[in-house]
Amino acid sequence: MNDILSRFLPRIEFNSYEDFYENYTCNVPDDFNFAYDVVDEWARLQPEKLAILWTDDTRIVKTCTFAEIKRLSDKAANALLALGVKKGDVVKLILKQRAEVWILMCALCKIGAICIPGTYQLTAKDLEYRCNIAGVKILITVDDESVLGSIALARHNCPKLEKVAVVGTDIPDDFIDMRAEIDKADENFCRMQTQTKDPMLVYFSSGTTGMPKMVLHNHSLPLGHIVTAKYWQCVRDNHVHLTQTDSGWAKFAWGKIYGQWICGAAIGVYDTEKFTPAGMLDAIQRLRPYSFCAPATVFRYLIKEDLPHYDFSFIHHTSVAGEPLSPEVYNKFLEMTGLQIREGFGQSETSVMAAVFKWLSVKPGSMGKPSPLFDLKLLDENGIECDEGIVGNMSIKRAGKNMYENEDCAPEENPPVIGGSDFPGIFRGYWKDGDVTRKCWNNGIYQTGDMAWKDDDGYLWFVGRNDDVIKCSGYRIGPFEVESALMEHPSVLECAVTAAPDQTRGQVVKATIVLSRGYDPSDDLVRELQNHVKRVTAPYKYPRIIEFVNELPKTISGKIQRMEIRKKDFKG
Repeated sequence: MNDILSRFLPRIEFNSYEDFYENYTCNVPDDFNFAYDVVDEWARLQPEKLAILWTDDTRIVKTCTFAEIKRLSDKAANALLALGVKKGDVVKLILKQRAEVWILMCALCKIGAICIPGTYQLTAKDLEYRCNIAGVKILITVDDESVLGSIALARHNCPKLEKVAVVGTDIPDDFIDMRAEIDKADENFCRMQTQTKDPMLVYFSSGTTGMPKMVLHNHSLPLGHIVTAKYWQCVRDNHVHLTQTDSGWAKFAWGKIYGQWICGAAIGVYDTEKFTPAGMLDAIQRLRPYSFCAPATVFRYLIKEDLPHYDFSFIHHTSVAGEPLSPEVYNKFLEMTGLQIREGFGQSETSVMAAVFKWLSVKPGSMGKPSPLFDLKLLDENGIECDEGIVGNMSIKRAGKNMYENEDCAPEENPPVIGGSDFPGIFRGYWKDGDVTRKCWNNGIYQTGDMAWKDDDGYLWFVGRNDDVIKCSGYRIGPFEVESALMEHPSVLECAVTAAPDQTRGQVVKATIVLSRGYDPSDDLVRELQNHVKRVTAPYKYPRIIEFVNELPKTISGKIQRMEIRKKDFKG
């Protein structure tokens, strides 16, 4: 039995989805701290247990045990304390997938400091906004020339940013060598007092509308991701799990640290400087993961490669999240590899909210059924639960205790929030933005803004963000169903379906398309794609406008920004 997992789950195995949904519970101690109670405990119980299996584009492979993670995170915690970091301070990390990501996230957890991961794609303007609104005290980054340049431009406009440290060899004169600081630090570290309700982690939202918001999690988040790792990704004790994502994305928390280590899995790491399908496939051959998870974009690119040429016999479970996966991509990957892809759905604000859990049959295109952590309902604009087949707002009705025992005593910049240490897997509010927090938590119900419908088997089907739904001549058209139809055509590599203005109909469906290799834009191809959609789905949903582009606008987390396409069209 997994000695760590059994401490938090009174019952680990279930006979069916219904059994799982009705009877899953998780014990949440008042002083839970992931670094002490999971990482350090693995180091005590099984010091040589594999924690990380790492590779990069040079094809080198490195390993790290839990004993090494404990020793290095203790040294890193002492190094951070020496640099002036204390409990409650904010530290930003931009570390790609260097081993220091895991070491420093554990170290910050031990201190009780707040970690804000960030992607290496942030510009100087992005960094300035994030550092100032969050009050970042220290920024720790990789020695990437572009990132260092952006930091240099932003640094003098960030008055609360006291220090910048670098992981690597190319270190500017006025920056700190973080590896040297860790190396010289004492490896003896005494446990510091933290509480489960203390703030631990902040992710900036994708920012599809307005400025990015700060999604605040406390120390209970890792326990919420037990459901993510064990029952959806199906990670296995002493086996490698690979989720492909940059450390700056919330998908890192989903797939590369918390639930996986609680379940005893080793983290597979492909630290690439630039994603290519061939590089990803070669890395998979080196890491040989038991379970594999990736965004839909990765699978869209992989099916264009010669997949039968590669060995996938070691992979026993495959999953996808971040964006819906079209049935065409699912079916093609299954045909080429023999592997089913099990979809999961959630947000930066949550752990997995719904998924094709291990007991469920796959319905290609469906996100599966709700997680037992959340009382997930589809609600209409009046807050009434929708009947089967009716599109509604995905909403969480269950709420725990407040993070602060007395709401009146909560600091103004930390507004009262919903959820508590007894309710793992959901955010505590939008940090320093009480108005937005109260707006999304309407009468104790968290409204995600994501629209879906439920079939007569209880499976959920994603329609789109509330703002993405197209209203054309009285019809409500979800972009995903049109995108799925387009993806079945061999000429389409990626696409985004949005509303475009029309004097007669108000709005019409527009498709912005990136073509596959070997295809060129033409009027004939436009007509072929329109007719294809009419055959595959209801004819009224076909795109009356088709635009071919070289790339789609995306957030720094890789999600397609349909809003940017809409803004351009409606301005015109």
